[in-house]
Amino acid sequence: MDKKIRVAQYGTGKMSVYTMRYVFEKGAEIVCAFDIDEEVIGKDIGEIIGEDKKGVIVEDCKIAREVLEKVKPDICIVTTMSLLSDVENALMICAELGINAITTCEEAFFPGNSNPVLTHKIDEMAKKNNCTITGSGYQDIYWGQLISSITGSTHKVTKIKGSSSYNVEDYGIALARAHGAGLSLEEFDKEVAAADKISMEERMKIIEKGEFAPSYMWNVNGWLAQKLGLTVIAQTQRCVPQTCNKDLYSTTLGMTIKAGDATGMSAIVTTETKEGVIIQSECIGKVYSETEFDKNEWTVYGEPNTTIVVEKPATVELTCATIVNRIPDVINAEAGYIPTAHMGDLKYRTETLEKYVK
Repeated sequence: MDKKIRVAQYGTGKMSVYTMRYVFEKGAEIVCAFDIDEEVIGKDIGEIIGEDKKGVIVEDCKIAREVLEKVKPDICIVTTMSLLSDVENALMICAELGINAITTCEEAFFPGNSNPVLTHKIDEMAKKNNCTITGSGYQDIYWGQLISSITGSTHKVTKIKGSSSYNVEDYGIALARAHGAGLSLEEFDKEVAAADKISMEERMKIIEKGEFAPSYMWNVNGWLAQKLGLTVIAQTQRCVPQTCNKDLYSTTLGMTIKAGDATGMSAIVTTETKEGVIIQSECIGKVYSETEFDKNEWTVYGEPNTTIVVEKPATVELTCATIVNRIPDVINAEAGYIPTAHMGDLKYRTETLEKYVK
């Protein structure tokens, strides 16, 4: 590619501060940006990333289709919410206009095992209009590629067990609420945990209807199984509240979480495969106390056993850098809804992004 990659930014909240800056610093350019927040609409994106004005004004998401059709960027970065249904409109607009898209939406990492109907709908539209849609972010490396790389040095794998924790304060109010932060234990049981107290048959019916709310690891386990060539025969999920023995103030929720109430949750997903390998992963998202920090720990059991621990990762920055470094892979990929498991390993970009586009 002999010209700069032109990028649209859909959602100009906390994550976009980094994605937009990283886009510019990797030699690409933001050509349009959208949001629903009236306090942000009308601002120059330079104000959002803390730099000089860039000459690109944040516009209302209501006119995103009109603007995208006129500007026709090479790719759109979607940094809004966590469920595929929440980003359906943005992704479908891109698919209908033939614009590549990559999103931080956690379910979008491998949505075929949680919302197959909507995934197929987006996939068909993207194929029709010759563009690629995908999900990426922190999990692409720290819950995905890093783990598959370890298995590559293992003679025999019997089980993969992982745990990752993150502070919901860093990701906005929608995510904090989705994790049950601020609820009493009784409310958590009714509003969060109860959804997983069902049989596998009942869950499959919900999934087929597109009404399932997966934890992040639900999609990660599916991604890992596909990456490793494993056949999933069963998968379960349960959510457990996290608590603190003292009151915690949440700036995101704007409230004090009382001692003993839910500060967030741990979602544990267990996957059984035809090949006998068990994948058990846990994500712990909560409002942190002053002594807690992000931690990523995975163990591959077999011959030999191997454990890798990453303490205090800069999760937000790593998420955004992953998104930007994936841009050439998305543009180069085949048309359709393509999980990053099919795009090869993510690589550091030493040159400007367009140099990696075929």
